[in-house]
Amino acid sequence: MNMTHYMALLAENQPWNLILFMAIPVILAETVAITELFILFSRQFHGKMRQINRFASITGGIYFSGVFVYLMINAVIPITQAGEWRGIADVIAVGFYLSGIVPLGGLALLDLGVIGKGWDEERKLKLHAIFVAVFLVVAHIAMIFGMLDPTLLMAPEMSSAMPAMHH
Repeated sequence: MNMTHYMALLAENQPWNLILFMAIPVILAETVAITELFILFSRQFHGKMRQINRFASITGGIYFSGVFVYLMINAVIPITQAGEWRGIADVIAVGFYLSGIVPLGGLALLDLGVIGKGWDEERKLKLHAIFVAVFLVVAHIAMIFGMLDPTLLMAPEMSSAMPAMHH
């Protein structure tokens, strides 16, 4: 079966790539999302849930920054230089996965006080929730396109030229 580079990365070196590139970032982001709902509904801007939320936001942003740099150097640049993209689904999957750096980095910068320093809690919470929502959207787009057979979105003459990957 043909795979996007996104799926190939997660399938290789089991279970480590799945843990490092999917489980850790998603668990941290989901922790932020769940605690964010509690904070949004309770309006408790301090306390245990906010501490967990802040820890997961900062840790997720810093961790994903490392993932982003690692994958740019070790995957995106070499794949691009070698012309080895497997069609538009492949580019969308990898591109949207890596675009997670914007909301995750934003969460970390917001909770570290780098952005929104003089803002009230309500305004920070609004931007925080927007970053969480954006991350969930880009992560799901990456997953959907990442799971596609990349030849499905290729012109017929291109998909027949692509070698099949068998596992």
